[in-house]
Amino acid sequence: MSADIERTAAIVIGTGLSGLAVASELQRRGVASIIVDGLDLLGAGHPANASSLQRCDAADAASLQERNEILRHLRNYAASHKLDVRTNIRALQLDQLDADGPTPRWAVRTPGGILLADHLVLTRCAHSQLRRMLSELGVAAGQSLMAAMHALGMYLVGVGELITPTPKEVLRQAKVVGQAISAKVYPDGFSSLVPGSYALAAPA
Repeated sequence: MSADIERTAAIVIGTGLSGLAVASELQRRGVASIIVDGLDLLGAGHPANASSLQRCDAADAASLQERNEILRHLRNYAASHKLDVRTNIRALQLDQLDADGPTPRWAVRTPGGILLADHLVLTRCAHSQLRRMLSELGVAAGQSLMAAMHALGMYLVGVGELITPTPKEVLRQAKVVGQAISAKVYPDGFSSLVPGSYALAAPA
């Protein structure tokens, strides 16, 4: 029996603060996305390993209250706007497809099937693993890791170079990524923010 296949504009891996922030930003810009849990990437075509990567979205004590408040707003937004958040579905494997063909760039395998999309947002990662994964994909990242990833339709939210980003930095990253994906989905600039949408901003 063949696995169920779904296609969307963007797949967001991670159902925590970072994942909900970028998914909300994408929804505000009219970009469809599916949000699934988990995935510790070892490289293209490799199965997940639950101990391979650090959690990049863990809050320290100083920002925990702020993070929880933002997370509450984002969960309310996700529920009221019917974002496709699948907290019970875990990403198991990532495959890069033929970027030059008519097919989507990425396939994310889950226990229930395969998700296809041109854009992939990761929220749980470490830079060293990302460089190794890109190398396995045949991409020479050099010094510009982000540029190499963006060329593949891959983005990061909630990731810092050396330290865990603050909630405000996560929201800033989500805005930047949402705008970048929207510009590719709507190259003619037809995207507009959804009326009445929740503005991604940290509480005062």
